Amino acid sequence: MAVEEEGLRVFQSVKIKIGEAKNIPPYPGPNKMRDCYCTVNLDQEEVFRTKIVEKSLCPFYGEDFYCEIPRSFRHLSFYIFDRDVFRRDSSIGKVAVKKEDLQKYHGKDTWFQLQPVSADSEVQGKVHLELRLSEVITDSGVINHKLASRVLECQGLPIVNGQCDPYAAVSLLGPSRSDAKKTKVKRKTNNPQFDEVFYFEVTRPLSYTRRQFDVEEEDVDKLALRVDLWNASNLKFGDEFLGGVRVPLRVLGQAGVHDAWYFLLPRENGGKSVKVEDLGSLRLNIVYTEDHVFPTEYYTPLRQLLLHSAKVEPVSASTAHILGEVCREKQEAAIPLVRLFLHCGEIVPFISAIAHAEVNRTQDPNTIFRGNSLTSKCIDETMKLAGMHYLQVTLKPIIDEICTEHKSCEIDPVKLKESENLETNRENLRHYVDRIFNVITTSGVRCPTVMCDIFFSLRESAATRFQVDQDVRYTAVSSFIFLRFFAPAILSPNLFHLRPHHPDPTTSRTLTLISKTIQTLGSLAKSKSANFKESYMAAFYDYFNEQKYADAVKNFLDLISTSGKWDQKSIETPIMLKEGFMIKRAQGRKRFGMKNFKKRWFRLTNHEFTYHKTKGDIRALCSIPIENILAVEKLEEESFKMKNMFQVIQPERALYIQANNCVEARDWIDILTKVSQCNRKRLSTYHPSAYLNGHWLCCKLSADTAPGCTPCTGGLPANIQLDVDGDRETERIYSLFCTYMTKLIKMQEACGSKSVYDGPEQEEYSSFVIDDPQETYKTLKQIVSAVQTLEQQHTKYKRDKFKKTKIGSQEHPIGDKSFQCYIRQQSESSTYSI
Repeated sequence: MAVEEEGLRVFQSVKIKIGEAKNIPPYPGPNKMRDCYCTVNLDQEEVFRTKIVEKSLCPFYGEDFYCEIPRSFRHLSFYIFDRDVFRRDSSIGKVAVKKEDLQKYHGKDTWFQLQPVSADSEVQGKVHLELRLSEVITDSGVINHKLASRVLECQGLPIVNGQCDPYAAVSLLGPSRSDAKKTKVKRKTNNPQFDEVFYFEVTRPLSYTRRQFDVEEEDVDKLALRVDLWNASNLKFGDEFLGGVRVPLRVLGQAGVHDAWYFLLPRENGGKSVKVEDLGSLRLNIVYTEDHVFPTEYYTPLRQLLLHSAKVEPVSASTAHILGEVCREKQEAAIPLVRLFLHCGEIVPFISAIAHAEVNRTQDPNTIFRGNSLTSKCIDETMKLAGMHYLQVTLKPIIDEICTEHKSCEIDPVKLKESENLETNRENLRHYVDRIFNVITTSGVRCPTVMCDIFFSLRESAATRFQVDQDVRYTAVSSFIFLRFFAPAILSPNLFHLRPHHPDPTTSRTLTLISKTIQTLGSLAKSKSANFKESYMAAFYDYFNEQKYADAVKNFLDLISTSGKWDQKSIETPIMLKEGFMIKRAQGRKRFGMKNFKKRWFRLTNHEFTYHKTKGDIRALCSIPIENILAVEKLEEESFKMKNMFQVIQPERALYIQANNCVEARDWIDILTKVSQCNRKRLSTYHPSAYLNGHWLCCKLSADTAPGCTPCTGGLPANIQLDVDGDRETERIYSLFCTYMTKLIKMQEACGSKSVYDGPEQEEYSSFVIDDPQETYKTLKQIVSAVQTLEQQHTKYKRDKFKKTKIGSQEHPIGDKSFQCYIRQQSESSTYSI
């Protein structure tokens, strides 16, 4: 969710790795162990909770959390709680990182000391105050001053024990002063509207006369207004402190008036003193990002440069490839690139181009796509984005089952517990591997089109480059789908949103063994047992050393690496995708032919859709080539007064079919849509009802060839383009180019060095892939120009914002160190020039 700021959107996000805690104080009892969990909070609002680690004073969590931050915040806080079955869970300690300090810890593993949790430090929210100093002349002619302090409202107060009944206590502080006044209690609100005024006498020295009108500096310095917010509690412990603010009266200045918002602060010296080391520490890795995104036209030059990358010859001279070369980690570049290219529908040509270049640089077919190159990172990211739904429907049910059943699958004799039987464990593991292998190898038809198109491109490039190696077209694809997609998802289901938390140690071990086996099954290696360092794994793998497993993998890889450009018939063997009895209604072979309903046996392969008189019949009564399927859609019940009907639309007529139930109907529609969605002549509109008695029931048109009246439904379960903000991704790419500007300069120097001397590479330039120095130099100049233009826009925006900023406004209350720090950074920043 973006915050709008005068034509500019601000996005905040945070990625956190919660590692482990250590040296947590022991429980005061004979057991001493604790059952701890960790929460992530924006100020005091909990946004994530880890699993509970039982019976430990050094709990390991190993959990990742990512979120878009939809509002302003002051602290990112982490609390360690001890679970109590009978009472409320007790907090052990916390880590609170100020927003302005997040950059200090950016992307680094850091140990934070746990701090004590107390009401005095649990502060959030802001208060709006108005102070006015007015003079009063007494009967004796002495001038006194009265301070009118108005408490208008508060926003974002913390909710304590599920409630917030706030009131404000207002007092004037000074030598021998302790006047205190209270507002009314506002019930059940953390945004109370008080609007109450309190008056305080401001005394003056006896020598003060009417001629000395101004407030004396030394006197005012000793006075301050204190406003404390309290939660009116019914508990015997008394009211809870919510935060306070101290306003020195010198802010009144010459005008004698002050109106401002203040952030509430913790009470000074509040709470008991606790030794910091007594509470232990917590290891965290925090990556906080803030993107300031301009309207789309600002990004046009840089975006066009990026999207043109697939057409640049050689591709190593393209903008996207150069980004991968200058970034410290390839993944840094891959994430925004993939999201931008997916959003613009250009991901397949881009990945095809960089993959083709990488294959041509590869010398040994056995090492194809095994490195952490830009290609492999981009494909990983594409699979994560486009394949998330595919993973969910394929793996989630069986992963849930494994995590719920807790069956022991340990097959290492050294790790076996006394109560466990090795044979039983082997059988459990074998059963799980078989189940997962089957759900994967029969899921090909659900593989997203964008992934299929990429795999088709990889297969073609690899087969062309290494023509002698017959298996390379399979290994090129399996190195991604098995090694980098299914195996990691099985190993860490929480990272792929298949489970909410990291599994317990026993289940985690089971998933590790399954993942290893599936990885090897999918690798199609020549000598598979040799892949395992452990003898017990090699022995276990013998169960799966049958030809049927290799055949199933090849059939699956064949299916997912087909594309609209691929001639389906060129795959040697038709792959059976689905079959079963359904009822069909023919339109009639001829215009006046018999139209009837019959029960038939339907079969779908990757080549054709057929139906037969009975299950065993080899001869098909009707065969529809896949390329002739123009659309597959539901048929409205009114057409034939029959439920669960759908239609397979061909060039000349539609075939109306009734499935046995709604689930079967959905499955057939999904699978038929999937195999035909790359057909070039697919329809964009269709008739949701049948053509009966000389007209279409839906739109009443009489011509049986009339174009459809309703848009066809999409083949993909979710539209990836809608989930990506192209401008935000371009802004991130701009930020990366800014960060690595010195490397861009070095790359330009390397281009100059290569094109002038054409000699051996200088060592400092050898880290860059530069196939064509002149073309690369030309692109670099365009990148720098586009980045500088954007940099100027950012600088102008920051300068204007700095001018318009009013400290003490509702948006920027006094005490907002985060904003003051941001403004200071911006006023100090300068533009790059090359």
